[in-house]
Amino acid sequence: MALFLWNMSFAQNSVAASYSSYGEKISHEKTMEPLRAQTKFDLLKIGDTIDLKFSTKVKSVCKMKGCWMVLELPGDEVRVTFKDYGFFVPKDIQNKEVIVAGKAYLEEISVEDQKHYARDEGKTPEEIDLIKKPALTRSFVAHGVLLKE
Repeated sequence: MALFLWNMSFAQNSVAASYSSYGEKISHEKTMEPLRAQTKFDLLKIGDTIDLKFSTKVKSVCKMKGCWMVLELPGDEVRVTFKDYGFFVPKDIQNKEVIVAGKAYLEEISVEDQKHYARDEGKTPEEIDLIKKPALTRSFVAHGVLLKE
């Protein structure tokens, strides 16, 4: 009986995850964990770009069209847009797991753009009024996204 239970448990744990794909076709193989991706971002200076593929949770997503998302990194976040504005993600994927592949970089986001993103995210006018200065942010242009189902 114990052997049967172990085998059943093994079978459940070895089932491959299912993903919905957006943008270019990418694989879930050779994906970095969030902490390793954070380390790669920490090495960047303004003007640098690196190719990355990593997995993490969606912190927020554009509620208007799904044209951007903010992903969690340990102690930080990364703002993701989509290559050539060529695809969007569903607007209801907050807290879901994704794998993104593309280019990572640092950029300064203007007050105007921060307010635009805040409106898209559904922030209150009071929260938007608190945005007063440009912000240095971790950014990412994804050419492919996998959404864990």
